[in-house]
Amino acid sequence: MAVRDIRVFGDPVLRKVCDPIGEIDDGVRALVADLCDTVAFDGRAGLAATQIGHGVRAFSLNIDGEVSYVLNPEIVALEGEPVPTGEGCLSVPDLWFDVMRYPRATVRGIDLDGAEVVISGEGLLAQALQHECDHLDGKLYLSRLDRETRGEAMRRIRTSTWF
Repeated sequence: MAVRDIRVFGDPVLRKVCDPIGEIDDGVRALVADLCDTVAFDGRAGLAATQIGHGVRAFSLNIDGEVSYVLNPEIVALEGEPVPTGEGCLSVPDLWFDVMRYPRATVRGIDLDGAEVVISGEGLLAQALQHECDHLDGKLYLSRLDRETRGEAMRRIRTSTWF
């Protein structure tokens, strides 16, 4: 459908806990198309609905060039010991920090036909699943940083050209 503008830090929609999707209608189909179109660029691993201004539980992924989506995703398993993982966010441009993430994650949700979808993986996929579910719970990855690093991130945000 369309590539949408990304909402950035400071936009209240990014702090909203998203509502589950009920009926799958043309609006939901259009949202999924927009999520998939908007994530389908090199360097973009995932995109939550809140990042394009919609407060519903949906996200898209772009892992190894394969674009997918999940509606009403929930993390059902996190495995291993959390490890520092370099992470950025389209809603916090130009910043990159280590965040503690589980090395393996599984998400369950549905597709546009209402069929169950289970996505499980390691590495970038596990990181993206956790990151996008955080977005749908109204959390940016900055909230997972230790106090000192979060302070540094906030200083860099305040002096950025996009804020």
